[in-house]
Amino acid sequence: MTPTEFARRRRQLMRIMGKGSIAILPTAPQCTRSNDVHYRYRPDSDFYYLTGFPEPEAVAVLIPGREQGEYILFCREKDPKKERWDGSLAGIEGAKARYGADDAFPIADLDDILPRMLEQCDKVFYSMGSDAELDQRMSQWVSRIRAKARSGVHPPQEFIALDHHLHDMRLYKSRSEAALMRRAAKISAAAHRELMKTCRPGMNELELEGRFIDACYKRGTREQAYPPIVGGGDNATVLHYIHNNQPLADGDLVLVDAGCELECYASDITRTFPVNGRFSAPQRQLYQLVLDAQLAAIAQVKPGNAYDAPHKAAVRVLTRGLVKLGLLKGKPARLIKEEKYKKFFMHGTGHWLGLDVHDVGDYKIDGHWRELEPGMVLTIEPGLYIPKGTRGVAKKWQGIGIRIEDDVLVTRDGHEVLSKDAPKTIEEIESLMRA
Repeated sequence: MTPTEFARRRRQLMRIMGKGSIAILPTAPQCTRSNDVHYRYRPDSDFYYLTGFPEPEAVAVLIPGREQGEYILFCREKDPKKERWDGSLAGIEGAKARYGADDAFPIADLDDILPRMLEQCDKVFYSMGSDAELDQRMSQWVSRIRAKARSGVHPPQEFIALDHHLHDMRLYKSRSEAALMRRAAKISAAAHRELMKTCRPGMNELELEGRFIDACYKRGTREQAYPPIVGGGDNATVLHYIHNNQPLADGDLVLVDAGCELECYASDITRTFPVNGRFSAPQRQLYQLVLDAQLAAIAQVKPGNAYDAPHKAAVRVLTRGLVKLGLLKGKPARLIKEEKYKKFFMHGTGHWLGLDVHDVGDYKIDGHWRELEPGMVLTIEPGLYIPKGTRGVAKKWQGIGIRIEDDVLVTRDGHEVLSKDAPKTIEEIESLMRA
């Protein structure tokens, strides 16, 4: 992502804010893994969306119309001793030269400088609850300003939730964002292909997880958008199974839900395939049903359709298919109305995707499902889950969990499946695994 892209976003937000306002965004804190060891750092998504700044201990401030510069960044100063241990820091000059800040100050001076900026503004755009420490400091700053009322200083009159406007901006992906997400999906799709080519009975779920991550590393990205799910057999019926430590049995299916993160943008792909390379007859019937439901759902991804149109399409196909297979009894319309399908398909058909794997943005506006528009990216992921021991279900169906998930960009004319390189038809999967 270029500095120009981040600057464009800041300008767009400041146009929404208007003059006489201030926006304050802290980045995420550095998290401790154990004792004095930290997790590899990842900035807050809202903060990164507007700044591209990758370091912890930073606060971005936007003040439309400020003469000295509208974009101010508080960050760590350069420190040769610390940098000898942990690597170089951008510092004050780097914040301006490399990350586009109009003005920059040491993070240690936040309590001295930011209250003076607040004194000049009527409206404060800030997301309360995202940073408890900064919330407390904000309250103290405002109280300090109120104490100066007799000297003609007035505190801000209005506090506005920043995330309402910012998250709506993030919902619409630019060409640069779409290109980045396309690359992330391509890397993840290639990793899924490698798993299909190398999977064998007797391997462990953990081996597939490791091979997926390794395949992403080899293609230039080291981060996963979320902990991979690798569930063989009955484990695939657990929606958020992440133990990934059991052997893969001959005759079982394995469900792999995994996607890399590239420059903080997520991919999210699920594929289900036979451990031994060939679907059994019951597996084939259920798999084809889920695939038919997914294709019907994807067909509903186009401008003007409601967000829930893909889900409704998937539910219709799945319910009719379950009746045909004898897993549900009754008329499909009534079964859908009574939500009987939820015995086997209990989650939604997708979610927004972007800087977060479950990305921000309202799904409903004024109680109505939002219309899909060009630039939105969502996942389409119907599934069927039939754990062992499910009452009233023939044994041949039990222990089967199937989910097929793709990343889909809404375009002017319809949609683009960003993750199309990951095989998903029965013929494609079996052919690849034979090879």
